[in-house]
Amino acid sequence: MRFLRYAVLSLTLVLWAGGLSTTVSRWLYKAGVIVDDYRFGDLYRLSALPQFKEPAPQCGSSSLASDTASTHLYIIGDSFSEEQRLGQGDFPVSHYQRVAWDHRQRAQLDSTKRNILILESVERHVREHFSIPVTELTVDADTLKTPAQRLSLRKRLSSEFHLSDVEERLESTLFSQDWAFWFKELKARLTFDWFDRVSTGVSVSKNGQHLFLRSDTDTAKKLNSSFAPLTDRDVNTLVDSINVVADQYKRRGFDDVYLSIIPNKASILETGRTDYNRLVERVQRSPALRVKTIDVFSKFQQTRPSPYLLSDTHWNCTGRAIWLDQVRKTAGL
Repeated sequence: MRFLRYAVLSLTLVLWAGGLSTTVSRWLYKAGVIVDDYRFGDLYRLSALPQFKEPAPQCGSSSLASDTASTHLYIIGDSFSEEQRLGQGDFPVSHYQRVAWDHRQRAQLDSTKRNILILESVERHVREHFSIPVTELTVDADTLKTPAQRLSLRKRLSSEFHLSDVEERLESTLFSQDWAFWFKELKARLTFDWFDRVSTGVSVSKNGQHLFLRSDTDTAKKLNSSFAPLTDRDVNTLVDSINVVADQYKRRGFDDVYLSIIPNKASILETGRTDYNRLVERVQRSPALRVKTIDVFSKFQQTRPSPYLLSDTHWNCTGRAIWLDQVRKTAGL
């Protein structure tokens, strides 16, 4: 009995550590104790509605990377350009570097190459990204003489231990297996069928065929929602900020800077609503915008079936291919 108590206590401590520590959670993933609870999409993860459940597809690489290409590509981007969705093999370039918003990296540009930068942001976060100075990518004249600074102990501890979202991480640690999804689906289905209610993190389209992030449709989310009021002054302020960012990176050595705003899923698929603020179109068509745009908005509107995943906020393989094609055409890759 004592052995059983110690075994249960030890298991509890390990699982608790997995919810708290990045290192431990990665070890548990490798050991198969934790399963990726995003494997059926972020919207399914939030809602647990079985009618919006599908495995994440493997689109594969375009295998276009070249050691002899004359272009070096840099991206400041969000989850649409994460490693599991895009990589150097998707572009005919000899060097590729991506940095996530709210993180920092350093780069040393090769003046004998064409250096281009893509500022990529999903629609719901574009106003937030450009409301403050963009310093995610620091361009150094010589990275050997100015090596990256070592993170402070405080930042290292903050990266290792996640006190703010420990409850969510613990839930992923404990309930990421298929058996847990079965119970979540049962509860979600009953709540939706009987009371027409869903998780507070999502919303269902008016025709019942699509699932969105709540922030995309909730007009109280003034900086995020596709349907929150957006004045001409707001658009002009955003355009001015984008111009400033592009100018600063050109002064630092980039030959071209491109803007890519990925439409919110609701902006494309919630066509029954008339109060869409048209942020993407208004920014891209602004006469004051001095930055070249990688436009997928009109392409996505015309794409049937949907360019978005059923159970996720991100694009499917078709939507991804459209974006890559527009990048190559617009940037001349």
